[in-house]
Amino acid sequence: MKNLRISLLVLVAFICAGSLTSFASAPSVTITVTNNSSRDIRHLYLSPANNDNWGPDQLGNSAIGSGSSRQLNVSWEEATVKLVAEDQDGCFLSTTVAASGESAWTIDNNTSRNCGN
Repeated sequence: MKNLRISLLVLVAFICAGSLTSFASAPSVTITVTNNSSRDIRHLYLSPANNDNWGPDQLGNSAIGSGSSRQLNVSWEEATVKLVAEDQDGCFLSTTVAASGESAWTIDNNTSRNCGN
């Protein structure tokens, strides 16, 4: 009977330790997106690096105008994060940045765009 109690206590300890780990928050990352292009960035999405399943628009109803920048503070569980921007012409631009500490993406007129052509 004593061995059964000890086994149950050990099992409960493992379950509690696993539960605490699952409640830990994802690391935070600050991403600065600078728009040095001649076009407004109207939408900005995040996704895992090898995934095209984007999350919600990070800009809401406000664009990143030419010459402006925006800081995003997000929680991200993976080592990298893909940023997908949509410009005023409906073209998509993307990059992958490290998802720890502070990361930056500067968009300029030479940044490759996918306009569906």
